[in-house]
Amino acid sequence: MKKMMNQLGESMKTARRWQNASKTAIAVSALSFLASCAKDAPQDTWQPAGPNAERIDNLQRPVFYVAGIVGVIVFAAVAWVIFRYRDRGQAIPEQTHGKPALEIVLTVIPVLILLGVAIPTASTIFKLAKTSDTEMTINVTGQQWWWEYDYPAAGSNAEQYGITAPIVTSGQLVIPENTKVLLRVTSRDVIHSYWIPKLNGKKDSVPGRVHLLRMEGSKPGIYAGQCTEFCGLSHAYMRMEAVVLSRADYDKWVANQLEPYKAPEAGTEAAAGEALFIQQCSRCHQVNGLANPDGSLIISAPDQYLVSGAAPNLTNLLTRNTFAGASWDLLTPECRKNVWNASSADFGERYLEGVSADCLNQKDLREWLRNAPAKKPMYADPTKLTTTGGKYRGMPALGLTEDQINTIIAYLLERK
Repeated sequence: MKKMMNQLGESMKTARRWQNASKTAIAVSALSFLASCAKDAPQDTWQPAGPNAERIDNLQRPVFYVAGIVGVIVFAAVAWVIFRYRDRGQAIPEQTHGKPALEIVLTVIPVLILLGVAIPTASTIFKLAKTSDTEMTINVTGQQWWWEYDYPAAGSNAEQYGITAPIVTSGQLVIPENTKVLLRVTSRDVIHSYWIPKLNGKKDSVPGRVHLLRMEGSKPGIYAGQCTEFCGLSHAYMRMEAVVLSRADYDKWVANQLEPYKAPEAGTEAAAGEALFIQQCSRCHQVNGLANPDGSLIISAPDQYLVSGAAPNLTNLLTRNTFAGASWDLLTPECRKNVWNASSADFGERYLEGVSADCLNQKDLREWLRNAPAKKPMYADPTKLTTTGGKYRGMPALGLTEDQINTIIAYLLERK
């Protein structure tokens, strides 16, 4: 009788443990399911927006479903064995060798599953690696901690897309709709990894090497990405966005980028900002067409002041939606929604409006201008200059007053 009561108590304890474990598993599964159902996730691989991402999606979905089915079968089998053959105080059963037929079946089935995954995976990899059909070229350079985009004026049908002079931007890659774009990905410092999930898979950015990646967007919009290779202190702040425009809107964007520089009117706040920009910023940041009072063009020389030897080109800065490596928006939340949530038909017009004074995210921009290293860690410590040959690692704090920040912002608002 005592033995029976002990066994009953153990059974009840086991049942309670299973009940608690089941509740936990159900809760975790529900949360995972709800998270997977989120719509319009900026970096969702399950919402492809281009042929390359669709190939990846067509591969991952059946693999995911098969893996899910196998997982359910395995967990069900394990649960049944644990419950059916749990310890009840019985004697250890007689040990026997396995059954060869069963062992062969359980070996062959995984092999067939792996072959079923490997063959389409290899085929997809070769299709994604194809670059002979690309129609234009853009050079992509990873830096600590931002991405530079260089649109060369020579080769790969550049003139066909109106690129009659080099265009250099940062943060946002702008490409025409339904166009196979060849990205030549490299790095100036350490290994990074370029990834726009809704448009294609990852491609490592390696110093001294050029890796090719084909990028194509099926409809106008903005598609977010993230550096996926740990690259130092501000790796988490190294983001990127791909902007897909209709061909007509892309031509307008190119024409706007190539417009000659127009200096602010003398005596305005923007003119004061231009003078301050020349004094404080033009050593590292290039603005195409910016000239000294004597008319000589100003060419930045970041290699003399920065360890990386490069800083973002700020020509037409407010035609972009982000700054500081796409870490922060130049648009206020309301205006950002107006662009990001626009329909394909309206997106181009809203994006090409650029950043107006009413839509400018002054809070983050002012914090950046006050003290950039405090907002985005970059090792820009003046006390360490003796160990870096007198060069900064990233943008230093310039010590600008609020009035000076006002003039810089007024100047930038004219750069559209």
